[in-house]
Amino acid sequence: QVHLVESGGSEVQAGGSLRLSCVASGRTFSMYAMGWFRQAPGKEREFVAVINWNAGSTYYADSVKGRFTISRDNAENTVYLQMNSLKPEDTAVYYCAADRQKYRLASRIIDYDYWGQGTQVTVSS
Repeated sequence: QVHLVESGGSEVQAGGSLRLSCVASGRTFSMYAMGWFRQAPGKEREFVAVINWNAGSTYYADSVKGRFTISRDNAENTVYLQMNSLKPEDTAVYYCAADRQKYRLASRIIDYDYWGQGTQVTVSS
């Protein structure tokens, strides 16, 4: 069992930056690949980014590529999402998730085993 807690969400103006954090507790953090997803009002949850267990590989949704960076610190049991050049369409609740297949870079919701409660990001124009 892994417990995930996100933080760092806030309201920011378009063009600004935010860094989200997700702290894991429970089983060994390095046993999991970690992903970020988001869900805007009235829309389905969508994939944002994923990082494998040792930060050797990452994968991004096209909509955030070049603007967002996922990273992790296994010593701190934390995964981060640095978000730059934010746009109003980035407004959503952001969720982190853990995948027991630690080598995989999954983008499907069904591939993830544990989820956090989410943190709200609002980008105003």
